[in-house]
Amino acid sequence: MPERNVETFIGCDGEYEDSKIVLFGAPFDSTTSYRPGARFASSHIRRESFGLETYSPYQNKDLSDFNIFDGGDLELCFGRAELALSDIESFASDILDDGKLPLMIGGEHLVTLGVVKALVQRYPKLHIIQFDAHADLRNDYLGAELSHACVMRRSYDLLGDGKIHQFCIRSGDRSEFEFAKERTDLHLFNFNGLSELVESLKSDGAPVYLTIDLDCLDPSAFPGTGTPEAGGVNFSDLLGAILEVSRANVVGADINELSPMLDASGASTAAACKILRELILALSERDLPQRR
Repeated sequence: MPERNVETFIGCDGEYEDSKIVLFGAPFDSTTSYRPGARFASSHIRRESFGLETYSPYQNKDLSDFNIFDGGDLELCFGRAELALSDIESFASDILDDGKLPLMIGGEHLVTLGVVKALVQRYPKLHIIQFDAHADLRNDYLGAELSHACVMRRSYDLLGDGKIHQFCIRSGDRSEFEFAKERTDLHLFNFNGLSELVESLKSDGAPVYLTIDLDCLDPSAFPGTGTPEAGGVNFSDLLGAILEVSRANVVGADINELSPMLDASGASTAAACKILRELILALSERDLPQRR
């Protein structure tokens, strides 16, 4: 059983046995293709979270009303992506075996693959909803098939056609968009179509994994990320989308790609903290669906 971290995200100091949500960090960024630093995100988010209140006026909920367990950061092999992913998968599997929801703080986006591998063993009909500036559908990046630029392609290898739903996408090479046109559910630039998707997935009872690459936000609101892309959404848009997805049968989630050192003002970390608070609260009253 994991031990509670010494320094927790604000309000996430519940006991493991009593908690439905298990928060943990995956401090890994060794395949980052441009500006590194995402491995520092989880520690900075925890530290800076104490600038927040536990209460959310957006949802009229308070973190103190729920038991949320923060297991701290995993100790990951920095130079071997496959070993890091294996450790993430193992930890997520233990959480799922105990009937709890894994909520991960990346790290670069590749870390998502570790949790997806654990989830697909329990939920073969798993769907992924991805908020991201980048399609992440390259088959390889400079010869590496395990890269943050390939994470959705590797997830596709596990899930197959029509199971990956991509929103806010505004960057990728031509082959990625051609692949998405045939194989994924691609929504460019914003969250148009999200409500209809959630309603459909909810009606089907489909298990959903939500992955939030924070570079879906416009760099004017979130400059502290490794590969910023102009033309993104704002905080209010993202919050509304998180609340929308929380109506579905969410069985796991993550946020990723904050590189706190790239924004000396601290504004990006502050935004990430608030997004995480709202995500935790949006999922806090959920019951996990049965394995399917």
